[in-house]
Amino acid sequence: MQNQDSRIENSPQGKAPEKQESLLLNLAFNLLVPTLVLTKLSDPEFLGIKLAIVVALSFPIGYGIHDFLTRGKLNFFSALGVVSVALTGGISLLELDAIYIAIKEASIPAIFGAATLISLKTSQPLIHTFLLNDAILEIQKINTALKDNGRKPEFDKLLINASWILAGSFFLSSLLNYLLAVIILTADPGTVAFNEQLGKMTALSFPVIALPAMLVMMGNLFYLFRGITKLTGMSLEEIIKQK
Repeated sequence: MQNQDSRIENSPQGKAPEKQESLLLNLAFNLLVPTLVLTKLSDPEFLGIKLAIVVALSFPIGYGIHDFLTRGKLNFFSALGVVSVALTGGISLLELDAIYIAIKEASIPAIFGAATLISLKTSQPLIHTFLLNDAILEIQKINTALKDNGRKPEFDKLLINASWILAGSFFLSSLLNYLLAVIILTADPGTVAFNEQLGKMTALSFPVIALPAMLVMMGNLFYLFRGITKLTGMSLEEIIKQK
């Protein structure tokens, strides 16, 4: 792993904090509303099969666009979410086999996992973007303490281990995404039953996929924070940026 120091030292300082995203709005637009539309309004007497798909998927797409307009810059993950939702909608509207949705659901986190490991060979490992960034940690203080203590080689090893754990969480999400889609989406595309199953898959994506991945991520943060406090001699309160 090359030039780890430059990535830490060049972290921007003194920037105004970005507006925090609302978790409730995120869940409502990306999970709750699409689920209700697909499961309750797909019958012909309501929206119908295809219109229900369009309306359901317009909420996460609209939320992603709103996120871009609110923050004033492109959020890669929001943009990826919009692309993912659009692909799901396209596959559903074209009435393609459900296996294509399963492959799509699995491919995105798998790409992130592979990219995390490949990035270890670059000067900017993705572990910095996901976990070790100045929105969470006091990067300058950590960097100074590591230099003073002469512990940077050990810190690099810590980042490598944390990167493998991070990649593992993505691969876990990829597997769970695929299994969930294959198990839930059994009806023929272009039917009310398929829409309802698509809504059910959306609803289950949080407890079945997001929660396990989140637990692995939290464990990785704990591992990373514990390693940093040990190498720097700083307390947890000192390394975490105070809001």
